[in-house]
Amino acid sequence: MTIRVGVNGYGVIGKRVADAVKLQTDMELIGVGDVADDWRIGVARAQGVPIYLASGDGSAGSLEDMARAADLVIDCTPKGVAAKNTALYRQLGVKFIVQGGEKHGVAGHSFVADVSYASALDRHSTRVVSCNTTSIVRVFGALRRAGLLRRARGTLLRRALDPWESHLGGIMNTLVPEAHVPSHQGPDARTVDPALDVVTMAVKVPETLGHMHFWSADLNGAPTREQVRDVLSASPRIAFVREGDGLGAINAVKERMLDLGRPRGDLYEVAILEEALTVENGELFCTYMVDNQAIVIPETIDAIRALMGGEPDAAASMAKTNRALAIAAA
Repeated sequence: MTIRVGVNGYGVIGKRVADAVKLQTDMELIGVGDVADDWRIGVARAQGVPIYLASGDGSAGSLEDMARAADLVIDCTPKGVAAKNTALYRQLGVKFIVQGGEKHGVAGHSFVADVSYASALDRHSTRVVSCNTTSIVRVFGALRRAGLLRRARGTLLRRALDPWESHLGGIMNTLVPEAHVPSHQGPDARTVDPALDVVTMAVKVPETLGHMHFWSADLNGAPTREQVRDVLSASPRIAFVREGDGLGAINAVKERMLDLGRPRGDLYEVAILEEALTVENGELFCTYMVDNQAIVIPETIDAIRALMGGEPDAAASMAKTNRALAIAAA
């Protein structure tokens, strides 16, 4: 079965999802849609991708035309817009995926492949959670499933805005803490894995390359650092980077991704700093990087397979996605 996929919204996430779909042997990108025919849509057009526009003036028709032609639509439009678009998808009977800017209730299901693939099988819709939430579920979900995690508390240094729009605004010479504890990522992680005991605090920082997380966690029993590292390294979408190799800063990690030939320098994995991983008296301390533009891309591909029911096994889908995106090469 070849899954016909339409991507609505061709911005930071949408263009990456579209490219990832094209790399899958069991999927076909039938087109991309947007409200504006700007330079980004021009790139897709130059690649021969069918274009659907809200005005109906796209080379292939309107956004409704795209939805009618698709088995599934991935809505990557801005926060709040996708929630409104779901009425059309439901009316047409087409399956859909929204992104983490939307609330859990929009789809009634939240997705990270490690945890919620099985519960997404053959559903009508799901929500791929945000970049930071995805990282939390990957890291601390792995520890919980191994029986090691009691609870975790983390502080998130959040990039101010995406690199492509850094000329439009943002913050300079300041830090902006979120006033509420927990910040939204901790409760959001529990929409995927309700058993996770995590609390998050967050602060917006004046940079654009990615997020940094700083965590401490109480562990069950008395595991060694090596045991904890073995659990994390066994996850197919967690990678370790070493300061000793010159990868102690997020710009260096991004440069490595470019050198590996990753499109746009995308880091799909959670990149844990090797030297900072510490276990002391039953408490874990760790630091990791999240590429806000890329981490949800493999999850979105797996969510397509889960909703369509063509691959019932999460590990098998993740392996297919990882091979297509060259994740093992990191």
